[in-house]
Amino acid sequence: MTDSTAPSDPREALSYLQVWANSLSQALGDIARVPFACVLQTEAPPGASEVNPDDLWIVVGSAGALRGEMSLRLSPATIVRLAQILMGEPAVHAEVTSERREAALELLRQVSGLAATELRTHRGEIPLQLESSTGAPSWPPSFSGWFLIGEDASRILLEVHLSAAMLASLRAEQSQTDVASAMAKPMPLGPYDAKVNLDLLMDVELKVILRFGGRRMLLRELLDLNPGSVITLDRQVQDPVDMLLDGRVVARGEVVVSEGNYALRVTEIGPAGG
Repeated sequence: MTDSTAPSDPREALSYLQVWANSLSQALGDIARVPFACVLQTEAPPGASEVNPDDLWIVVGSAGALRGEMSLRLSPATIVRLAQILMGEPAVHAEVTSERREAALELLRQVSGLAATELRTHRGEIPLQLESSTGAPSWPPSFSGWFLIGEDASRILLEVHLSAAMLASLRAEQSQTDVASAMAKPMPLGPYDAKVNLDLLMDVELKVILRFGGRRMLLRELLDLNPGSVITLDRQVQDPVDMLLDGRVVARGEVVVSEGNYALRVTEIGPAGG
């Protein structure tokens, strides 16, 4: 495994990769109908293979709330085993074929869909795009690890790397989350200490969202949408609009127009559920 130049075990990378570990476990368990444990490890485990010309490299590009790249290296043995799980084949020694490569890629596409869904809950919309390659990506990894899937006797090893851009994006987002959490908690400080701590936060940019309401829709309703369709939300016209910071309601008010732009006239301050 390539050495990482980033500080060991940064919490941002571990948190992000744990989402992928959870998604791997869920996808494999759903397909095989048996539990699949998946453990994230930052040191090369016993049995880890060296880079092989027959390896399959998959680069996962992220956009939206997170920007950067993640790469997954699949050894020939890992390609075959993942393909066998997806195709319902017995776990026997077999050769790598183009069909098995495509099956392994398809399985990881399903994993990425689960990961994107879990990430959306805490980080917002994050489109994930998978591309396969026969060689390592051109960018050097800034963080590396391994996914250990299944039991020792039939363990599947999957090597993972994060680019410098991805690690920087994760750290920046974590900083915003920390600030939002700090603002949501009371700070029992004296006047001088409070001023010093607040001064450290004043130039941090925070993304706020206005929520007019919501509703649950059936897939058939989404497919029937066209220009002119009207979607009724779960909120009355006279009800206040929520202002959210990191998914938490921090204010409520009414929508007005200010110099040609939509604006919010605040009528209520402070957390009120959400």
